[in-house]
Amino acid sequence: MSISKLPRARARVKRENAAAYVLPPTVSSGALLDKGSDRRLRTLVNDLFTVASRMEIIRAHLGRRMGLSGPQYSVLIAVAHLQGERGVRVGTVAQAMHVSSAFIASETGKMARLGLLLKRPNPQDRRGVLLTLAPAGRLKIVRLSAEIRAINDTFFGALDAESFVALCVAAQALVKGSGKAVQYVDMVESEPSSALSAAE
Repeated sequence: MSISKLPRARARVKRENAAAYVLPPTVSSGALLDKGSDRRLRTLVNDLFTVASRMEIIRAHLGRRMGLSGPQYSVLIAVAHLQGERGVRVGTVAQAMHVSSAFIASETGKMARLGLLLKRPNPQDRRGVLLTLAPAGRLKIVRLSAEIRAINDTFFGALDAESFVALCVAAQALVKGSGKAVQYVDMVESEPSSALSAAE
């Protein structure tokens, strides 16, 4: 390229760069758009990723304080909340935590071997078991209860009663919607690559 053409080339590049790239809408539902823009949704998604990441950091910390993994900590706390007087079924814990019964069976088996949980046959279903905290499991929770409260008070302290209730309702809706989204992704990924290529 000659020197005489350089100014014109630079001007063309400058004009092209001046046209800002506009991300195509990432959602089509009118309820999720603000004056046709999905900017608020994108902010929400980024915020949710941040909250989820920080929750995982905190869960891992509390697990380490008990000598457990983060997921094991969550399972132990779930059993404590759900066991009642007679104990809680594996499937009930799995449903509450939105995970598989196989995962709960595996993790509770490990914690039973550590002496933190007790497993006994379910008198109403001999094929199943009922889970309860062992004395050692209760002791671990009691020793950490003040720290758990301090973390939760800090984490959720910005919410008043009304916004807390609204968040609980919204979270339940997102759990349902996210489950359907995962099913959609699983369906797409299960399609043969040839079918995907033909559709493109």
